[in-house]
Amino acid sequence: MDIFVVGLNHKTSPVEIREKLAIQPEEIETYFPNLLGAKVRELAALSTCNRVEFYFWGEEDGVDEIVSFVCELKGVSSDELKKYLYVYKGEEAVVHVFRVASSLDSMVLGEPQIVGQFKDAFELSQKANLTGPFINQLMSKALSTSKKVRTRTGIGESAVSVSYAAVELAEKIFGELNKCVCALIGAGEMAELAARHLKDAGIKKLLVVNRTFERAVELAKELGAYPMSFDEFDDALLESDIVITSTASQSFILDKPKMEKIMKKRKHRPIFLIDIAVPRDIDPQVDEVENVYLYNIDDLEAVVEENRRRREKEAVKAEAIVREEAKKFVSWLKTQEVVPLIVALRERAEAIRQAELKKTLSKLNLSDKELKAIEAMSSSIVNKLLHPVLSYVKKNSVSGDTKRIAPIIKEMFSLEDKDEDKDRNQRK
Repeated sequence: MDIFVVGLNHKTSPVEIREKLAIQPEEIETYFPNLLGAKVRELAALSTCNRVEFYFWGEEDGVDEIVSFVCELKGVSSDELKKYLYVYKGEEAVVHVFRVASSLDSMVLGEPQIVGQFKDAFELSQKANLTGPFINQLMSKALSTSKKVRTRTGIGESAVSVSYAAVELAEKIFGELNKCVCALIGAGEMAELAARHLKDAGIKKLLVVNRTFERAVELAKELGAYPMSFDEFDDALLESDIVITSTASQSFILDKPKMEKIMKKRKHRPIFLIDIAVPRDIDPQVDEVENVYLYNIDDLEAVVEENRRRREKEAVKAEAIVREEAKKFVSWLKTQEVVPLIVALRERAEAIRQAELKKTLSKLNLSDKELKAIEAMSSSIVNKLLHPVLSYVKKNSVSGDTKRIAPIIKEMFSLEDKDEDKDRNQRK
């Protein structure tokens, strides 16, 4: 028995394959319990837009069972699917799971969404009664490792998207955004995304200005904003602290002379202009006006690239944390292999102790105090005799030597596997 990972992600498969294999919550609850058996003892499934993965505790043959099951469920050829799959076992599997939860295997390094997706997948697998002690421990440790990575490194800090970089710059200029007004000029995708980030950051008020007023109304409704016609562009500039432009104009919609007039009316109150349009909406000379901070898409890309490099440096620290935590988990896993042996050894010793006590005490007339003293003494003797044996077993389990020592211990203490007893009784 061991921990296995079987799956595919954005690095190994195209989006059309990931779409075909996307697992729905109702499928996990309805169909996946049928997978559990001798080869797949415990299971958790993670399905996002960038990956479909299965983590299981069982035998190596369980990989083929999962692949066959998913192919039948999704109507995909196993030959086609196997071209995109990766399989990990043991410590390699644990490292992979911890890396996924820590966003080290994500398309965007350090992105925070995976933590919530991972947690939801764990809860759903538990709800479907797919998990057990080993997968529960694996998933719990993966989440605690992810938390450790985020608190001890800067992997999740600094924007690595143009839209979020715009918000980060705005916060540097204005500090708290809850007193700021933002105007969205045009309805480009990146500008809209930046506006959504600003809303999440607590922007006080959002204006939507568009040449097609109906589109301004539609987008304003989505964003909880105020629609304005393009004729009100100057009014938006007067009121706003932050302006994001993303129009399809082939010429500048804002030049230096116009901005100077606006700034006089604003009494030179600072304004942050983010031009994400290509071709540009705002004349670069506007940046020469006092208290005007102008950034275009190239400026933001430069910020993003610098932040990406920072995250990559932090990822080195994160990888070290993941490796360390994975080794701890694998050590724990190895000790679990000898738990049945330790339990059987203790039960054997306790049975002998109780039998001998019964024979001896039946011949004596002792007080309750004397009985308790003999009981305590016999337990102490057994524990002291077992201690070096159990320490030896645990020590060798960590080094992976369980298969060698288990038969020796069983023979020395006349222990039998419960599974063997079960098989023998069934044959009778």
